[in-house]
Amino acid sequence: MQSHARVVVIGGGMMGAGLLYHLAQEGWTDSLLIEKGELTSGSTWHAAGQCPSFIADYNMAKIHDYGLHLYPQLEELTGQYVSWHGCGGIRFALTPQEVEWFQHVAGVAKLIGFEMEIIDVEKIKQINPFVTTDGVLAGALTFSDGHIDPAGCCNALAKGARDMGASIVRRTRVLDVKRRAGGEWEVFTDQGNVMCEHVVNAAGCYARQISQMAGTDVPITNMEHTYIVTEPIKEFIERDQEIPVMRDPYASAYFRQEQNAGLIGIYETADSAECWTHRDGWPEWESESELFEGDLDRLAPYVERVMERMPIWAESGIRRIVCGAIPHTPDNNPLLGPAAGLENFWQCNGSAIGIAQGAGCGKYLAQWIVHGDAEINMAGFDPRRFGDYAPGAYTKAKSHQDYEHMYALHLPGEERPAGRGARTTPLYEKLAAKGCVHTEGNGWERPKWFSLDGRREEPGFRHNNTFEVVAAECRAVRERVGVLDLSSFAKYDVSGPGAEAFLNRVCANRMPRRVGGIVLAHYLSEEGRIRGESTITRLAEDRFYVLSGTMAQDRDLDHLRQRIGADEKVEVAEVTDDWGTLVLAGPKSREVLSQLTGEDLSSASFRWLTGKEIEVAGIPLRALRVNYVGELGWELHCPMARLGALYDAVWAAGEAHGIADFGTYAVNSMRLEKAYKGWGAELTNEIGMIEADLERFLVLDKEDFIGRTATLKVKQAGIATQLVYLEAEPGDCDVHGGEPVMVEDRIVGITTSGGYGHYTAKSLGFAYVEPAFAAPGTRCVVDVLGTPRGATILSEAVYDPGNARLRA
Repeated sequence: MQSHARVVVIGGGMMGAGLLYHLAQEGWTDSLLIEKGELTSGSTWHAAGQCPSFIADYNMAKIHDYGLHLYPQLEELTGQYVSWHGCGGIRFALTPQEVEWFQHVAGVAKLIGFEMEIIDVEKIKQINPFVTTDGVLAGALTFSDGHIDPAGCCNALAKGARDMGASIVRRTRVLDVKRRAGGEWEVFTDQGNVMCEHVVNAAGCYARQISQMAGTDVPITNMEHTYIVTEPIKEFIERDQEIPVMRDPYASAYFRQEQNAGLIGIYETADSAECWTHRDGWPEWESESELFEGDLDRLAPYVERVMERMPIWAESGIRRIVCGAIPHTPDNNPLLGPAAGLENFWQCNGSAIGIAQGAGCGKYLAQWIVHGDAEINMAGFDPRRFGDYAPGAYTKAKSHQDYEHMYALHLPGEERPAGRGARTTPLYEKLAAKGCVHTEGNGWERPKWFSLDGRREEPGFRHNNTFEVVAAECRAVRERVGVLDLSSFAKYDVSGPGAEAFLNRVCANRMPRRVGGIVLAHYLSEEGRIRGESTITRLAEDRFYVLSGTMAQDRDLDHLRQRIGADEKVEVAEVTDDWGTLVLAGPKSREVLSQLTGEDLSSASFRWLTGKEIEVAGIPLRALRVNYVGELGWELHCPMARLGALYDAVWAAGEAHGIADFGTYAVNSMRLEKAYKGWGAELTNEIGMIEADLERFLVLDKEDFIGRTATLKVKQAGIATQLVYLEAEPGDCDVHGGEPVMVEDRIVGITTSGGYGHYTAKSLGFAYVEPAFAAPGTRCVVDVLGTPRGATILSEAVYDPGNARLRA
C-alpha cells in the first residue's frame, strides 16, 4: 500500500466513493480510499436505492438534483452497470398544509430546474392505475426521480475515480488516525501507514469510531430500516411501464416496483429500533454486509396500510425482508465539512439516504476541500452546527424522532420534544412559568414567544394564532421596553499583545481604535466568500470580546484559532457558557437601566456602538450599546450564574415602564423592519461582501486581510447576483426563503428570508437577484406558496432608516 497521499478517504460506501470520484474530477488524483471490507459492504449494498428530487430545502435539493443528472449517464461514463430506473415519483398530500408545502417545493423546482407538477387524484390514477387514493388531496409528481442499484452505482463511482487516477485499497482496516507536529495526518492500518494532508471520515456506521480516533465525535445514531420485497405481481408481469416510486404519509412508507415484484419500505411512527444496542450502537469491526432479523409484527400495521393503497399486492407472498443499518443525525442532514477543532480532518457521513445524496455530497465537499469553498450554502451540512452536547443521548432521541417522522411534515413553528433541554440558562424555568414558548438552536433553549393567556401555537405556513401576540411584543419594544434572554450567543475573548493586528488580519472590517468601540466584522475565505460574522467590542488595548450567532460557536472558534500565526501573541478563549446575556431594548430602556447603575448612560457618555464594563444591580457585567432590533438599548453580558438576579432586577425596575418579555419571533420581525441581514440566509459561503451589499463593513485600504485580493477582483470585475431588500404585497403569509423571484415570468433571483414587520404592517424579505433588477423601485413577483405576490425593491429600511432611535 502507498505510504503517502494528498487525501485519505476512510470508507468505501456511497459517500466515500462519491467523494473520491469528485476529488479526482477536481484534479486531486493523489487520493486514496481505504475500505476495511469490500466496497458497499456497510449500509450501501442493502439500500433500496431511491433517488427523489422532491426536497423543500434549496441546498439539499441541489445535492439531489446533481445526482439525478449524473446517475442516468454513469453507466456510459464508467462502463459499470448501475441499473438506473427513471420511473418518476409521486408523493401524496393528505392535508391542506401538505398541499401548501407542495406549492413551496414547486417553487424550489423552478429555481433548480427539475420538473414537478402538482396533480389531482384522477391523474394519480392514470399514472398508477393500481393505487387507491382515499384521503389523498393531491400528488407531487416529480419526473426525474428514480431508483438505482446501490452497489452498482457505488462501484461505478469507484471505477470512475480509479480511471481518473485515484486509488482504492480494500480489506484494509484503519486502526488509528493521528495528527503529526508538522500538520500532516498519519493513518494507521493493518497493512501499513499512510501520511496525508487531509483525512475524510466517510465511514458510515463506523463514523463515530473513526472520529474518536482523531479526538472528536459525530452525532450519529444507526437506525434499523426495513423494506420488504413481494413475490412477482401478475399485473406487473403483464405491463411494460413501471409505476413511479410512491411515497405515502398514511402508511409512513415508500412503495414501488422492483422488477416484477413490489417493494415496500417502512418508517415506523413509533417503537423504531436502533442497531447494535448491545454495543451502544456501534457495529463490530468484523461486521460486513450485515443484516438484522426483520420484526414483522412491528411492521404489520404499516404493511396493511400499503396493501390498502395497492390491493393487487394483498395476496402476494413475501420473497425477502431486508433489515439493515442506516445512520441518522439529529436534523436528518448529512455531516459535510471540517470537524470542529481539527485542521484538514473532514466529515462525509451521516446521510440517511446516501444513495440519492452520495454524488452531490461528494461534489460539493470536494469543492470545499480543493478550493476552500463550495458553490452552494454549506451551513446546513457543516458538522460544526452541533456541539459537544450532541453525540450520545441527544442524538439518539433526535434520531428516533426524525426516523419516526420521516413522512410527517414538520410545519413552521412546530416544536418537537425529543432531545430538548440539552442547553438551558438559569432563566429557563422562570421564563417557562411566565408562558415562554422556547425554540431550539444549537441545543440551546431560546425564547420564541410568550403565551400570556395559555394559548398553544397552531403551526403552519400562514399567519397563525401567535400573530397578534408577537405584534404586541414588537409594540412593547418599539414603544416601551422589552427584555430577552439571548445567552445562546457564541462568545469569545481574544487577548494578547497581537490581538488587534490579528483581528485586523482575519476580519474585513477594521477593529475599533478606541477602548469601548464596537464594530460588525466578517470573516472571509481566501476566495473572498463570507465565512462568518461577529460583533467585536474592544474592552482594553489588548482584549476584545467577540460575539457570533448561536449556530456559529464551533465554526467561528475554528476561524479564529486556526488562523493564529506562529509568531502572533494571541489567545482565543471560548466563553459561551460563562456569560449570560439579556437584551434590554426600547425607548424606555435608559430609564430602566439608570435605576440599577451609577454609570452615566447618556449618549454623550455612553454612545451607540460602544461598550463598557460596569455594574448593574451590583453585578459586574459587560454592557454593549447595540442590538438586533433597531432600538435604543443595551446587551447586558453578565456571569451566567448571576443571570437570574440580573433579570429580576431589570424586571422590577421596568415594571413602572411597562416592560415586557419578547422572543425570537419578535426579533425576526423587527430586524426585517431594520433591513438587518442574517447569517446562513443572506450571508453565506456562496457569496462575498460586494454581492451581499456589505461594503460599508469592508476596509480595503487597511493592511492586507484574508480575502482582500479576491474581494478586490470581484469589485473590479462586477457581480452576477446582488442582495436586495423588498416589500411584498400584503397577504396572510409571507416570504419564507427559497422562493423564486420573477420579472415578466422569468426567474431572476431567489429569496433568502422574510416575514411580517408587525410595527410597520409590511410583508418584508431579502433576495438575491440579477444586478439588472436590483434598482430600488423595481417591481417583481415572488412565488409564495404557489401564489404570485407583487413586490417592490426598497432602497432603505422601512423603520428608522437614519438610526435615530439607536442613537437616541
